[in-house]
Amino acid sequence: MISQVRSELTRYLRTETVGGAILLIAAATALLWVNSPWGDSYFTMTETVLPIAPLHLDLTLADWTKDGLLAIFFFVAGLELKRELVVGELADPKRAALPIIAALGGVATPALIAFVVGFGTDGMDRGWAIPVATDIAFALAVLAMTGSRIPASARVFLLSLAVVDDLVAIVLIAVLFTSAVSLLWLLAAAACFGGWALAQHRRISSPVIYVPLALIAWYALHEAGIHPTLAGVGLGLLTRVRPDEREDQAPATRLEHLIQPISAGLCVPLFALFASGVPLDGKVFGQLFTDRLSLAIILGLLLGKTIGIFGISWLAIRLGIAERPADLGHRDMFALSVLGAIGFTVSLLVAELALADVGDGSAVELAKAAVLVTSMAASLIGSALLLRRGRVHRARHEARALQPEE
Repeated sequence: MISQVRSELTRYLRTETVGGAILLIAAATALLWVNSPWGDSYFTMTETVLPIAPLHLDLTLADWTKDGLLAIFFFVAGLELKRELVVGELADPKRAALPIIAALGGVATPALIAFVVGFGTDGMDRGWAIPVATDIAFALAVLAMTGSRIPASARVFLLSLAVVDDLVAIVLIAVLFTSAVSLLWLLAAAACFGGWALAQHRRISSPVIYVPLALIAWYALHEAGIHPTLAGVGLGLLTRVRPDEREDQAPATRLEHLIQPISAGLCVPLFALFASGVPLDGKVFGQLFTDRLSLAIILGLLLGKTIGIFGISWLAIRLGIAERPADLGHRDMFALSVLGAIGFTVSLLVAELALADVGDGSAVELAKAAVLVTSMAASLIGSALLLRRGRVHRARHEARALQPEE
């Protein structure tokens, strides 16, 4: 079982790393497109309505990527969270303590900084949640490209931290962005969740059962007034992660193999393409470092994440509450904490949800620009630190190899 879990973790990391690279290409494409002479065509594309008349779903292409495709991403996140909680790193309380504590510190500190810096500005009653999430795909891609010489425990720590981090972000989305709830539709969604759990319990494997349940659950939450991406998380958490004696793989493993490449290689990059198109003119750059909204996001992400993750981790280790991952030093932990400041996918989603009704839409664009600029800064700083730490680890490895055996 342990070797199988490690194999799945390796596969997950590899897929997310490739997906992270595609995500960066998609985001860069959106930025170049919207700031080119053909920028108007970008907005024409994103604002094109693709309606499903019988269901009264008059959503733009951008909304479909945000509400629809990200539900698939959150489903994979739910599957991974369930696996980590049951048979993975988070199943062992001793090993789970540090990434859980670090994740909570990495959520609370950015939220506090953003709230204090942006207090009183329009949209900050919910906008403080923008810098709380770490982007799994982006952060793992940077770690894979620049931290190959860092011990493997770094990847496990970063993944576990990001999974818990995303869970908290999901809860915040459910709480902050749900106003009026339709009880009837909520009951319909609950019935779908119950049907999914029952089918899992009865060991039913036919997609004829699961696909309609997933689609109806998504639609029911949409109509209930709850962000429909939460359907993905709920269904992921209800999926079995332990195989029976007659099964080669658990249902969660089979679904991850099938869906994760689609999520990492298509769904998240498409969301990035539709969400990252921010005009970066002189006015926006001027506001980035003067407007309190953007400063709240920048300081919340870059300082809040780094201080929150590293500070609470250091304190937990010093107090004996948690153990530092094998072969990692405090400087390694600091470099990983900087990567935690990469808040892309979920941060962009929260920015759109929190600031959609603020002003003429310029607040959303400014918030997105702040997330993009800060995420790129965190990736560059984190990469430099990881490269330096990689040289240190390589030197230590070579020194040990030259020592004569006793």
